[in-house]
Amino acid sequence: MPVVTRVLLFASYADAFGASQIDVALPSGATVAELLRHVRALAPAHELPAVPLIAVNQAYASSDTVIVAGDEVAIIPPVAGG
Repeated sequence: MPVVTRVLLFASYADAFGASQIDVALPSGATVAELLRHVRALAPAHELPAVPLIAVNQAYASSDTVIVAGDEVAIIPPVAGG
């Protein structure tokens, strides 16, 4: 059964989708890395940062973190400041 998760988008990811959040359906047992590949595939015409920070339920997560139904995932591209 697919797992539906809300994905919060920031900066270039939000620009690519024209939205600050999307809902994504993934297979059960999907990881953060799989979610990121899926999101990038939905916006093939856009150049998206390769290594964004990912938070699951407001805590930073590694690429092998498993996403479960109801999780909130945030994709946060690297930022530069001065």
